[in-house]
Amino acid sequence: MKILILGCGQVGASVAENLVDEGNDITVVDQDANLLKLLQAKLDIRTVAGNAALPGILRQAGADEAEMLLALTRSDETNLLACALAQRHFNIPTRIARIRATDYVDGDLPVLEQFGVEHAICPEQIVTQNLKRLLQYPRALQVIDFAEGSAQLVVSRAQQGGKLLGKPLRQLREDMPDTDCRICAIYRDDRLVQPDGSTVIQEGDEVFFVAARADIPTMLAELRPSEKAVKRVMIAGGGNIGYRLARQLADDYEVKIIEYRAERARWLAENLPGVLVLHGEATDEALLEEENIDEMDAFCALTNDDEDNLMSTLLAKRMGARRVIALVNRASYVDLLEGNRIDIVISPYLSTIGSILAHLRRGDVVAAHPVRRGRAEVLEVIIHGDSHSSRMVGRRIDALDLPRGCSISAIIRDGQVLMAHHDTLLQAEDHLIIFVHGRHRVKQIEKLTQVKLGFF
Repeated sequence: MKILILGCGQVGASVAENLVDEGNDITVVDQDANLLKLLQAKLDIRTVAGNAALPGILRQAGADEAEMLLALTRSDETNLLACALAQRHFNIPTRIARIRATDYVDGDLPVLEQFGVEHAICPEQIVTQNLKRLLQYPRALQVIDFAEGSAQLVVSRAQQGGKLLGKPLRQLREDMPDTDCRICAIYRDDRLVQPDGSTVIQEGDEVFFVAARADIPTMLAELRPSEKAVKRVMIAGGGNIGYRLARQLADDYEVKIIEYRAERARWLAENLPGVLVLHGEATDEALLEEENIDEMDAFCALTNDDEDNLMSTLLAKRMGARRVIALVNRASYVDLLEGNRIDIVISPYLSTIGSILAHLRRGDVVAAHPVRRGRAEVLEVIIHGDSHSSRMVGRRIDALDLPRGCSISAIIRDGQVLMAHHDTLLQAEDHLIIFVHGRHRVKQIEKLTQVKLGFF
């Protein structure tokens, strides 16, 4: 697919790196020629230096032949204007824009529609939602919603004290007779273990499972000892993400937020009723001690500086915060740090990529989420057709030719969440939640889920 990416910042560069690996024809536009030169040295892409909101620059970048426009610059207005030009002058069929201002998305005027934006993504909003889900499940490493939250995929690390530790997976039926869930993958020493009834859970296993939302806490108790619910949260950084998270947590949690810019701290205090706003540095040991960091259930470092986030989370953990979460932009840091002394490291750009992948996948893909730092993927796909036109409809799951490391974990049928078992018969219009180990296998899954040409 020919894709035009506008913006070579952290979002645009990260998206380009992920999409070029899948054989797409990528062109990146940015005003900073030095950034483009660095990106081109790493990736096999074409670059154009210039203002992405100018018709001439878009034409030079190949907008006449592009199949998708990703407007990911830091400027909402540039992204909106580029989408308008892409629709009216270049007939680019798919137009996705990064929009940060809530007025454009939630306001009374149909701004996005008027500017030809088909889909708007907001990295800050996506990260905020991820953080809120993680605070709801303090034993989880990652939580992903499917079917508007009725089903969830959860990643958790097995730990001493979990009921299932040292036991085969078939024990789940005895431990949870009234609860159905599906363990779709286990990673042990960074290698995939394909689970079956005889697989024994070991300490340190990274376990991926799908269940109905109401059954998540019961399943987490099988993997880790119980932990008290999060009540007290301290946030370092009062930027867009910190402010959004504090606003969403204020009604249900005791929230403190640390902001080093005096003017921004005053603004936060005026706009966050019920939240204690502190003016200072999150790496100030005296300030953390004075504000009882050892009583905090969660500490979230959400500034724009990776190093500050890492230092403040390490300090908060040493001083007694129960769980620490760091926002990190550099992908290379994520693998290095998560699960060591920092409980969770969040990459906003991997979250953003998930919002884009669904539009690139062939077949009726509702959602696509990268997991394991982008090395695996979880899809929600709707299957259509009948037993003649589909490779899946009317067939049992154990009769499907699924690639190694790929599994159907759950089915959403008529609004109900059903766990997938080997003898489950698939029906037309089922929503399948599919775990894909190794993103190079996604193409095989796409082919399997597509309706044969004769159906049309």
